[in-house]
Amino acid sequence: MKQGLLASLLLAIALAPPLARAQAAAPPPTMSSPAVDPAAIQALKDMGAHLQGLKRFRVSTELTGERVLADGQKLQHTASAVIDIAHPNRLRARMSSARSVRELFYDGRQATLYSPAQKFYSTVEFSGSLAELVDRLEQRYGVEVPLADLFLWGTAAAPADGIESAMNAGQDFIGGELCDHFAFRQGKLDWQIWIAAGGKPLPRKLVITNRADEARPQSVSLIEWQLKPGFPDSIFTFVPPKGSKSVELRALDGK
Repeated sequence: MKQGLLASLLLAIALAPPLARAQAAAPPPTMSSPAVDPAAIQALKDMGAHLQGLKRFRVSTELTGERVLADGQKLQHTASAVIDIAHPNRLRARMSSARSVRELFYDGRQATLYSPAQKFYSTVEFSGSLAELVDRLEQRYGVEVPLADLFLWGTAAAPADGIESAMNAGQDFIGGELCDHFAFRQGKLDWQIWIAAGGKPLPRKLVITNRADEARPQSVSLIEWQLKPGFPDSIFTFVPPKGSKSVELRALDGK
């Protein structure tokens, strides 16, 4: 196998496990659709506005997902991610699991994917927003950024008019913090989100259930926040480690 193709396959493995995205495209509600609670929709909008107003932060997550075998048996997998953000267009993410470690750097001019174990890296020129970046990586290269919805909520890329049902499910403590619990149905996905109560409506937990699969596999993300991180701007620019090799990141067929 050629080095470029091998590296592309390695780097194109999603930075996160194959978990469904909450903001999936969905047909508009019909007359028989369940009720949409306007207060639940407003809670999403308030959270999105708050997220878009954050200028600099670190977010970490513990991810749990399920893979369904041909006979219906489920296999659970776990991973973790740490993401540093400086709005509007700088990001560094490190995704770790027992199988691999992947890193993503974006400094507003170019995005670089790095595989520390193989010391392969691929760089593509890009200058868009973070929402545009995560969409570009997924659609063109098949690379999913952990917690990608954080960059979409509060933007035109995450409209609420496709939500078929929305409800307030009460309150729970997540990591010791009181949160408002909301449940939504959107296309073939059911998803739940726990948003911190009070003046800082940050998402603390996200659960997604795939109804397109009879086994109903779920993904769970527990989310922690640092709103006053101490990282320097230099972390967003990739500097090739000694002995690393640059390889081509190949686009998906037809992209």
